[in-house]
Amino acid sequence: MAKPKKTSSGETSKDSTGNSAAYAVLARKYRPSTFDDLIGQDAMVRTLTNAFSSGRIAQAYMLTGVRGVGKTTTARILARALNYVSEGVDGPTIDMKEQGEHCAAIMESRHVDVLEMDAASHTGIDDIREIIESVRYKPISARMKVYIIDEVHMLSKAAFNGLLKTLEEPPDHVRFIFATTEIRKVPVTVLSRCQRFDLRRVDVSELRDHFAKIAKLEKASVDDDALTLIARASEGSVRDGLSILDQAIAHGTDTVSGADVRTMLGVADRARVFELLETILNGDAKGALEGLRALYLDGAEPVQILGDLAESVHVVTRIAAAGKDAADPTLSEAELGLAQALAERLDMGTLARAWQVLLKGLEEAKAAPRPIAAAEMVLVRLAYMAELPSPKDLARVLTQNAGARQGQPSSGSPAQAPSSAPRATGSAQAAPKEEVTPAPEASLETRTQLRSFDDVLALVDEKRERKLGHALENAVRLIRFAPRHIEISLLEGAPRTLPNELGTKLKDWTGEQWIVAVTDGEGEETIAEKRREREREEAARKREEIEELKQHPSLRAVFELFPDAEITDVRDISPTETDDD
Repeated sequence: MAKPKKTSSGETSKDSTGNSAAYAVLARKYRPSTFDDLIGQDAMVRTLTNAFSSGRIAQAYMLTGVRGVGKTTTARILARALNYVSEGVDGPTIDMKEQGEHCAAIMESRHVDVLEMDAASHTGIDDIREIIESVRYKPISARMKVYIIDEVHMLSKAAFNGLLKTLEEPPDHVRFIFATTEIRKVPVTVLSRCQRFDLRRVDVSELRDHFAKIAKLEKASVDDDALTLIARASEGSVRDGLSILDQAIAHGTDTVSGADVRTMLGVADRARVFELLETILNGDAKGALEGLRALYLDGAEPVQILGDLAESVHVVTRIAAAGKDAADPTLSEAELGLAQALAERLDMGTLARAWQVLLKGLEEAKAAPRPIAAAEMVLVRLAYMAELPSPKDLARVLTQNAGARQGQPSSGSPAQAPSSAPRATGSAQAAPKEEVTPAPEASLETRTQLRSFDDVLALVDEKRERKLGHALENAVRLIRFAPRHIEISLLEGAPRTLPNELGTKLKDWTGEQWIVAVTDGEGEETIAEKRREREREEAARKREEIEELKQHPSLRAVFELFPDAEITDVRDISPTETDDD
């Protein structure tokens, strides 16, 4: 779609009679007219530039992509380039710095030699037969006849078959440009005769910058939070984003804020969504319901909240799997901090289960007569599932229990009674009382394995005490550790009940008395601070290695051939990876 043009926008124009002309929506007002106006499609523009400069112009083009990325507009620009005539220029070119002889008519879809057809309403062989008959005649005024067929995948099988011969051997004065959102529905026989371009979704950061420029031209005040929300909601479609921006500006407030856009779209504050996700995965069902209700009362739709929660799980999972560099670049510092904290303390099993439950819950909420009730049920389900053991942990417990029962008589094979024992006659024999085995004491291994604070954290993690583990990692500085005695200092925001809770749980787990004391003192860095420091050191080491590698003659040659190439990672190769198969 278009980069914004410098026009006197934001005011209603006047027609020749002095009356106010109809208002033009932003998506049409800032529609691109040259390849320079397109955003997010650099690969296509570069390919076309090389093709036009070398004279290797294809007979047919296939443009594919999601709605609103500019397929039809690109087709018109391409038709304009094929028929560009201006002072000193009389041949196909993509360098169209000024209006040519045919440009205005082509871009306004009224040129006699550029035919646009919507295949959604013209699907039959008769429509294609008209095209086949007309291609024999030379253009009336332009250099080439150009046929633009939108949503080409809607053509019938007979229509595609009728088009094949003409596509294979079209006259020199004819070019075809097809556009579709369903490339898989286009027959391979047609695709093989076209030069294909996949118009990609535009990145959120590019959309945000684009919308900011347009808002400035429109003399509208839109804050950064609102622009980011609009860019996210457009899902890579420039047209959809401009429609949302148009609607937001039309609200008429002095400054369009993030809160205004959230109310308009029915979405929740992303930071609050991360906080709600943390509450849910802490097993706090009551807090989850309260958080959901608060977002709902602020205007967020229940289905949208579940969708935002699923998106947040995805963000956290990406960070947990690939580090914070894999996070969405549009996250604010606060949002990134919340997502990273969740990624550090949640295991992949928990995140995977949350993802599956939320996807299922989305379907339920969409079909439910009261979506808010369905959303509440999903959150309660998630909160109670958060405390369930993973399949791996459950298998380990079952294995341990089976081992503890070995050597005892099987419940299915009772010991045989002595032959002299009396037999019951005429009435049922009372079953013997099942003997209750007391819980085993903590093993010697469990008692002696806690030799450091890291061992304590590992045990807390093994016991799936996520809330306690999070507090120990982020809000506790270790002063001194000794067997059965821990001295710590608490950071601001740490639960005041943490020392008693930790001491009680250690006693339950080890069978020994533990003292957890809070004292004044600086202490060591928190576990989270140490982890972040290690990540910074590792990132710095990789940057140094990458800079060193860039000086290698082989890589310098690669960068000369591919100036846009990047080294994204460096890793050691084990000897087995270098062995010949």
